[in-house]
Amino acid sequence: MIERDEYVRKLKTQIDQWNAEAARWEGEARKAQAGAKADYERQLESLRRKSEQASSELERLQRASADAWAEMMRGVEASVKSMQEAFERARRSFDKK
Repeated sequence: MIERDEYVRKLKTQIDQWNAEAARWEGEARKAQAGAKADYERQLESLRRKSEQASSELERLQRASADAWAEMMRGVEASVKSMQEAFERARRSFDKK
């Protein structure tokens, strides 16, 4: 099984990468036409919510006891999967333009 510190480090790096890409997309959304802009904003809002949730789960995981962290890891994995799906939907939307 992966060590907790390594796991936390990898997740934090992934969340930071998603957030950086979302920031770039926010700049593109500001320049978009009204119809596309609304769609971009919906995608970005979903991505922000998922990012906040994943970050919150990551913080809880960091504070978890050694006994609890394996169980909590499953919850974090679910949040990360949801974030990845939202990120991929947003990527497809932004890559269309």
